[in-house]
Amino acid sequence: MLLYLINPDNPVVGITKLTRSRLNRFRLMKPLSLLTIAGLSPRDWTVKVIDENLGGVDYRSLLPPDLVGITAFTSQATRAYELASFFRARGTPVVMGGIHATMCPDEALQYADAVVTGEAESVWRTVLEDVEKGSLQRVYRGGLSTMETIPLARHDLLPDGFHAGSVQTARGCPLRCTFCSVTAFNGGTYRFRRIADVIAELRQIREPRIFFVDDNMIGTRRDHIARSKELFRAMIDAGQTRPWSCQATINFADDEELLDLAARSGCEGVYIGFESATVEGLAAVHKKFNIQQGRDFRASVRRIQRRGILVVGSFIMGIDTDSPGISGMIADAAQSYGIDMVNVLILTPLPGTQLYAEMESQGRIVANHYPDDWQYYTLGYPVARLAHFTWADIVEEMNRFKDLFYSYPKILRRVLLIAWRTRSPLAATVGLVGNLGYRWSHLFHQRIYRHYLPSAELNREPVARAEQGVANPVGLKELGLDVQIEKASL
Repeated sequence: MLLYLINPDNPVVGITKLTRSRLNRFRLMKPLSLLTIAGLSPRDWTVKVIDENLGGVDYRSLLPPDLVGITAFTSQATRAYELASFFRARGTPVVMGGIHATMCPDEALQYADAVVTGEAESVWRTVLEDVEKGSLQRVYRGGLSTMETIPLARHDLLPDGFHAGSVQTARGCPLRCTFCSVTAFNGGTYRFRRIADVIAELRQIREPRIFFVDDNMIGTRRDHIARSKELFRAMIDAGQTRPWSCQATINFADDEELLDLAARSGCEGVYIGFESATVEGLAAVHKKFNIQQGRDFRASVRRIQRRGILVVGSFIMGIDTDSPGISGMIADAAQSYGIDMVNVLILTPLPGTQLYAEMESQGRIVANHYPDDWQYYTLGYPVARLAHFTWADIVEEMNRFKDLFYSYPKILRRVLLIAWRTRSPLAATVGLVGNLGYRWSHLFHQRIYRHYLPSAELNREPVARAEQGVANPVGLKELGLDVQIEKASL
């Protein structure tokens, strides 16, 4: 039996495609969920993993498979449905899974023969058995898997060329931020994989670096921190200390022993969600965790950096408490904290989030011509009416942030500071590539934002200065904003 597992392309995202820029090699992450599913598949199934970010695929020239499995974030759903329709038209059953299919199962079932909701470990073998029997069900409810059932991912199924391998050590997040669907998908309880399994998987990875895909690698409680220390010690003892990076909350800086162990085990960078430059913004998105105990962000960042670890900060622009000039506030905050790189996102209502439910009930979602408009839900495009910004306003704020934070003189200054602080040419090179990559991302978006602005519909008064709610909102296609920059082929 032949199985294709596909990670779809997104035609309006350019920062993850190897064919666009050599810098994208440093951003491209392996589709770990598909590699994990491959690890669950019986040996009598031949599994081929296809990542469309690696380049175009001529599906017509491939052997007809017995089953196609497709995963998709919301921004990949448009392409995922196109692929599903292609294979189903040729008589191949298609099963879809991942976070978007979980949050929008009825929609996904219009394009796929079956949908797996939640985490797939508990039901995947049943899916394959049903395919073999010709009795594929419409819905398989995976729910939350026990961490002991997560297999070693099949890292051998993708070609060399990735800059970093991907590994997961834990699932779930208790913070319940309004813009995030992680808690809805993976639960609010922080769940660990067995450390021995993590070490065994690290040994299988060929890439020179590791990215831990956990939404919060160290958790929020003392027992979470203790487990992270145990993991780092095990990595040191096993000699698995190649450079690695992760996502975490700002409490990463609170434990000196944790920082020392992280550095000794190879940590070179941490991605931290600062989310907002204001206390009101943090409260609005339910991220008060960041400001507990009167936290000094600058001091926290410095403690991390003293171990030679780079800090990448994430901020959201367009929160209902934000006002014009927010780009300057974020740039000032990032510079005062001493952050090495910053990723700024536009407030985006993703399905399954509290934010989506609120904006949908208020009639504020404009990009609602589904499934075509899902491709714009990348966090880099405005898709809803913001409280104090027209779309032209928020685009101008994004462009201004690039000029304020990612000018060449400021990039050079940060890279020199990294070199001085770490005494490491390699760290300075990582900082340079990262800063240039984020600048390139802003320039990429700046070019295609021009397609968003011609319509008067998009530049009407923002919600706070106009009547709440919009009667019969329309999608981007009706507004003449079908801005696909590259059409993937089949």
